[in-house]
Amino acid sequence: MVDVGGKAETRRVAVASGRIRMSVEALAAIRDGAVPKGDVLAAARIAGIMAAKKTAELIPLCHPLVLDAVTVDFTFEEDAVRATATASLSGRTGVEMEAMTATCVALLTIYDMAKAVDKAMIIEGVRLLEKRGGKSGDWRAAP
Repeated sequence: MVDVGGKAETRRVAVASGRIRMSVEALAAIRDGAVPKGDVLAAARIAGIMAAKKTAELIPLCHPLVLDAVTVDFTFEEDAVRATATASLSGRTGVEMEAMTATCVALLTIYDMAKAVDKAMIIEGVRLLEKRGGKSGDWRAAP
């Protein structure tokens, strides 16, 4: 694990996003609340937040962090649902892995809950969109 003990505490924020492509039927079922397992996006939101809080248990050498906030939001696209997670804290190390873990687990939860409607869904494009704070400063992905 990298020693971050000598680093100053700063406000840190990371935003990650990804999408799950699916059939028109699956997208409509999620949008209409007609998936047999229940409210897909509510479950995926909770799963993503819980995953962010457990990132250090899942990713080797990742520092355990006390997060100030985690949000997971969803938008419907033409053939997909996009998940965007934001994680923040005041600390000595960044929260990029927490935002990306939240995104991945939210998308996996959508798959799990909607697989009865569409087993061919594809999770894709998970990436860090931006990070703010810390020694290296702010960074934003190219569009």
